[in-house]
Amino acid sequence: MNEPWQEIGDRVFVRRHRSFDLNVGLVVGDGHCLVLDTRMSHREAGDLIAAIRQVTSASWTVVNSHAHFDHCFGNAAFRPAEIWGHLRCAEDLEREGELQRGNVLGFMPEERRAEIEEVEIVPPDHTFAESATLDIGGRAVHLRYFGRGHTDNDIVVQVPDAGVVFAGDLVEEGAPPSFGDGYPLDWPLTLAAMLGELPEDVIVPGHGAVVDRAFVEEQRAQIAVMAELARQAYAAGTKEVPAGAPFPEEAARTAIERAWLQLI
Repeated sequence: MNEPWQEIGDRVFVRRHRSFDLNVGLVVGDGHCLVLDTRMSHREAGDLIAAIRQVTSASWTVVNSHAHFDHCFGNAAFRPAEIWGHLRCAEDLEREGELQRGNVLGFMPEERRAEIEEVEIVPPDHTFAESATLDIGGRAVHLRYFGRGHTDNDIVVQVPDAGVVFAGDLVEEGAPPSFGDGYPLDWPLTLAAMLGELPEDVIVPGHGAVVDRAFVEEQRAQIAVMAELARQAYAAGTKEVPAGAPFPEEAARTAIERAWLQLI
């Protein structure tokens, strides 16, 4: 079972899902709401819509935190609403969406293949490069891009009147950061910029439990250590995971491989 909505600020909610331990955000204003991320399929999006309707009957605007399938393959179910994302989020889905679908089909159980095959991949139709502000029923919600990290298109959603930040997969709770499409050399700087500019203490990761600034700072420091170890490995001409890596071997090895791509 998915967890019920948790109100983490004035009319700001998070719903944590068993599937990928994914968090979806909901910001409710007067007669309108914002939905952050749409899950991995039309069917999962349908479950999400039913849950939203238990909270509000308002129309919605959708925001995609980044272009990974588990956060945005449910977009079509929310049309004809505006869908916002970083400009590279839209570009990535247009260019790589079908490749993502194929990768997902490679590990999805047979009984769920049809669920992925039926997905209509819908990229954001409203994009920005650095920042945008949305009026959500009289509430200002800020979309910010601080730099590369988990991907090259991660955005942060700030709800200042509630003291809440949705950080997407720039922050990970309950598992190591995912470096598969990541930029480990940039990631610590991106998190430092986010913490430096946004004062909120309630921070929602893309997956796992809600955290605070101290948690994010600790994770930023760990990624910074990983980045330095990756630089040292590159200088030594090796991709072996060194002693002292702050993450499990698989995550650390992926971080080193991604760092090599940045350094070559």
